[in-house]
Amino acid sequence: MWPILATFRLRDAIDILVVAVVLYRIFVLFRETRAIQMLLGLAGLMVASYLARQLELFGTSWLLDNFWSFWVLALVVLFQPELRRGLTRLGESRLFQGMALGAREERSHLIDDVIKAADGLASKRIGALIVLERSTGLRNYAELGVPLDAVVSADLLVSLFLPYSPLHDGAAFIRGDRVAAAGCFLPLSRNTQLGRNMGTRHRAGLGLAEETDAVVLIVSEETGRISLAVDGQMESPLDQEALRRRLGELFSLEDAPMPRRAAWWEPAREWLRK
Repeated sequence: MWPILATFRLRDAIDILVVAVVLYRIFVLFRETRAIQMLLGLAGLMVASYLARQLELFGTSWLLDNFWSFWVLALVVLFQPELRRGLTRLGESRLFQGMALGAREERSHLIDDVIKAADGLASKRIGALIVLERSTGLRNYAELGVPLDAVVSADLLVSLFLPYSPLHDGAAFIRGDRVAAAGCFLPLSRNTQLGRNMGTRHRAGLGLAEETDAVVLIVSEETGRISLAVDGQMESPLDQEALRRRLGELFSLEDAPMPRRAAWWEPAREWLRK
């Protein structure tokens, strides 16, 4: 053992640390998803392959060995949602978010229009689903709806979700200062911990927030409550002032409160816990 320790180098410690962090992030990413059952199934196949070789079961061993020959492709297919979400979060650094945000004054006017529309829809108990794009591109989701490319206004947003509008059942996508598309379909959240009282509109908003860094504003048709789906979490209920303050924080507006100066290790801790 001592000869091994004598040859242990700093780069070896760094290598072990990197592998440990990567494995930890993989387990966190797969936590509370169907991928856990898939990983257990793959572990069972590995054990079966080992036992088949030890017991000299040549047919079974040949079958399992041929399976492992294309295991990379199988993993990509099986874990496609988790891999996509992980790669998306990897690009959600503050640097990229800062590059994607528009002018603060322009964004402030846009937020005012969105809040005015949400408040009007909530007072009339009209359901709505409004997606505010941030650093992650949402073109593949927006293409599932009807392209608009219209300037954002409260009246336009309200008209999109009126019951007689053909686009009222889908989501409206806001990119920059324009409504890019409406009537769009969103991926439903697969979180098994969600309550039964959460409807399809809320599950759709939360599903997009789990896969991207978009801010999804949801108006409940049953209760008229306004909610926000952000970073895979649902924030509800929100009144007009709380909504303006929260959106100001998310889009770094001038009137948003300045966050406290975090210790150097806090960003790394939060990244590991996501």
